[in-house]
Amino acid sequence: MVLALVIGDMHIPHRAADLPTKFKELLVPGKIQHVICTGNLCSKDALDWLKGLCGGGTSALHVVEGDFDDDFTTLPQSKVVNIGDFRIGVTHGHAIVPWGDIEALKSVQRLMDVDVLVTGHTHAFAAYKVNGDKALIINPGSATGAFTPLRSDVKPSFVLMDIEGSRIVVYVYELLPGDELKVDKIVWNKDESTS
Repeated sequence: MVLALVIGDMHIPHRAADLPTKFKELLVPGKIQHVICTGNLCSKDALDWLKGLCGGGTSALHVVEGDFDDDFTTLPQSKVVNIGDFRIGVTHGHAIVPWGDIEALKSVQRLMDVDVLVTGHTHAFAAYKVNGDKALIINPGSATGAFTPLRSDVKPSFVLMDIEGSRIVVYVYELLPGDELKVDKIVWNKDESTS
């Protein structure tokens, strides 16, 4: 079993001071093997915190550049990561037009030739089984609930992927009003999708 944190659009400190306390209590070093980040960290402190979650090693930290990551010019625009039996593509999503459009995302998934496409930018959690259930697209939303010009009612969210063999269990963590934590689960089996 490999546990991968999927997170992004923090916008610290420009649009949010920090992650919600409940999220920081859940996300502690020593439990997560990989961190996949869709960018828009906006600070070195946020990047350092992510490094610490996966033991400080950069081989387990997979970050792409968001449209507000001006200080991180060495980050790639997109990348492909192999975790277990899966090829996982990561991109921020601001160059995908229209933003968050499922048909455009399916096209990117096929072009990157990945089983799972992780994207961000919309600040809203989304997950889709696409291309005859042969692929999965995940947007973890904004980990801080940072506002966006398109939406001011952003709920803080992130995703944990439990990867084992050809199966991924996606746990979606979302902070609701009143500091209530909601957790949903999505199961996707790569082998079953090919039959």
